[in-house]
Amino acid sequence: MSTPDPTDVHPAWLPDEAWRAIGVRRILVRGEGTLVDTVQAEVERATHRYGGAVWRNPTDVDLPSADLVLALTGAPPPDSPPAPEPGPPETSGTLASTAVATAKAQLDTATAQVGESLGAEGFVVARHAGVTVVLADAPAGLLYGLFELVRLGAAGFGPTHPVRVHRPAMARRMLDHWDNVDVHPVMGQVERGYAGGSIFWRDGRPRGDVARVTAYARLLAACGINAVSVNNVNVHATEAQLLTERLDDVAELADLLRPYAIRVHLAVTFAAPVVLGGLPTADPLDPAVRDWWAETTARVYARIPDFGGYLVKADSEGQPGPFSYGRDHADGANLLAEALAPYGGVVHWRAFVYNHRQDWRDRSTDRARAAYDHFAPLDGRFRDNVIVQVKHGPMDFQTREPVSPVIAAMPGTRLAVEFQVTQEYTGQQRHVCYLAPWWSEILRFAPWGDDGRTVADVAADGGGLVAVSNVGDDRFWTGHPLAQANLYAFGRLCWNPRLGPQAVLDEWIDLTFAPDTRVDPDLLRRTLHEIMDDSWRTYERYTAPLGVGFMVRPGHHYGPDVDGYEYTPWGTYHFADRDGVGVDRTRATGTGFTGQYPPPFAERYESVETCPDELLLFFHHVPYGHLLHSGSTVIQHIYDTHFEGVREVEAMCRRWEWLARLVDPAVHARVTERLAEQLRCAREWRDQVNAYFHRKSGIPDAHSRMLH
Repeated sequence: MSTPDPTDVHPAWLPDEAWRAIGVRRILVRGEGTLVDTVQAEVERATHRYGGAVWRNPTDVDLPSADLVLALTGAPPPDSPPAPEPGPPETSGTLASTAVATAKAQLDTATAQVGESLGAEGFVVARHAGVTVVLADAPAGLLYGLFELVRLGAAGFGPTHPVRVHRPAMARRMLDHWDNVDVHPVMGQVERGYAGGSIFWRDGRPRGDVARVTAYARLLAACGINAVSVNNVNVHATEAQLLTERLDDVAELADLLRPYAIRVHLAVTFAAPVVLGGLPTADPLDPAVRDWWAETTARVYARIPDFGGYLVKADSEGQPGPFSYGRDHADGANLLAEALAPYGGVVHWRAFVYNHRQDWRDRSTDRARAAYDHFAPLDGRFRDNVIVQVKHGPMDFQTREPVSPVIAAMPGTRLAVEFQVTQEYTGQQRHVCYLAPWWSEILRFAPWGDDGRTVADVAADGGGLVAVSNVGDDRFWTGHPLAQANLYAFGRLCWNPRLGPQAVLDEWIDLTFAPDTRVDPDLLRRTLHEIMDDSWRTYERYTAPLGVGFMVRPGHHYGPDVDGYEYTPWGTYHFADRDGVGVDRTRATGTGFTGQYPPPFAERYESVETCPDELLLFFHHVPYGHLLHSGSTVIQHIYDTHFEGVREVEAMCRRWEWLARLVDPAVHARVTERLAEQLRCAREWRDQVNAYFHRKSGIPDAHSRMLH
């Protein structure tokens, strides 16, 4: 199998320059294990390039001067003579030993105060007497501590400071790949993939690109991802075989991801006992079915001892599930959980279950209700190693929709919250759309009121955060170089949901573009913020207004088609008529969806007076002349925001032109190409949406602009 030249792949947020501050140091690495070996290899690569030096588990008391120590807390300190009498200065070996001892003492004090250890992935960074120290209780923490130093750059070697403790908020920080092993006749090699083919699979076989997968593992570890599902949740015939006769293909990927603390998960078909095992049924209560799953899972763990578990999409959009046997989702999920439990594995059971053969004439049917209706009654029935994976909104990763009520409805169940990094409905990586501001809003949302637990709290206490991956075999990983920021930001928000989106973007800019090496780093940083900070809202302005959603071309979901889904069975309607627009989801007169929320949001969304403007059309059907809280009417808001959105994309294009001398020419050319397409598409959205609503309403634009 061919292996492309790795130098032709964009380094994303790990360019060589990002390692300079570490690479010039003299470094001690202390500890054992595969992940400590990875730390060793990474710092050796950096020091080889920049002139530093590395020692592993040194015993020589006459070590040359060391200014960085990366050590496990259980590893013995660097050997050094007894503390010197007053007089001569400390030896270099003593300085390193003293710095470690000081950091350990500070760590002991800090953990005693909060009553927590660092855990399997936590670490501390401290600076004492000119020595920077990274300490971790376990090897994964040491790896994450190293990448924290990469983020800090020269700032990691500045003034003395006591230990700074870092622990991940989410124990599981996962990416779901929708990669097909065989090329699907409609969806291709990667379903909803906008960056080329799969980095794992090609034409029915493993791709075999060791360098690319290893580079991917480094990028994921550097932003905090620790789990990856390697195939599509829509499991087709070839993908199903990864569980059995093609398990070696999965094991090979696990071997490449393991050195970067990433566990492999596998999407499986619920019908596997039938399609793979030859059984007449996949009934979850059938003893033969339970035995088949137990035996198959034992073989998986014999081959991949650190296997993470299964991902299942069942009874949704044509995928088989327990409904075929008169069982429910708890029965189905618990079947797989029972097989995984002896090995510490988990089953991620997606809550994306709805009727996709809806009668558009029936106003009482509401796709938004489906996940709650299916899963909330099952709360408390799932095994401890079942993680119900809930999309962040009740529909399907729209540019704007409310937080899913399921997140507040299942206190007795472990929940993971699912995002979509691949931009299916947010420009498909042809448009700049930095999603971290949207994700941050969701994570900070408190379903029980401002003083209650947040979405981030629910995820942290349950199954963590999961997102659909946006990478492919494109040279720039994500097709659009600026879309790399979404993948980086997802990992960082998994680690710390309290990080501000602009601060995360600063990290990504400084790592990816190394601004301090450019002619005008402030201009670079400022311009990228001007382009990206508000880009999600810009996208919202020129697409579907006020939370109504969709209005995209069916099938590929790119570009405008206001009535594209209006009379289909998919349940994605806006109900625009001559008098108004929006979906009545109230308890009083609509589908009752608002009643799925706890107070105060059930009441806030129920009332047209208190419903937020940005979600108005999701919850209410209102006249075009309805006055928003902003002071504008609905129809004028539609006109104004669509013109404004296009103007903002035009400004993005101009700003990007200013950076021609400050970024790599290949990056500049690709982004220029994508911005041109974004501008074309934004104008098309503006013209189609404004013309549609002008024709429906008959109301002219207050500013007499062309509405076609």
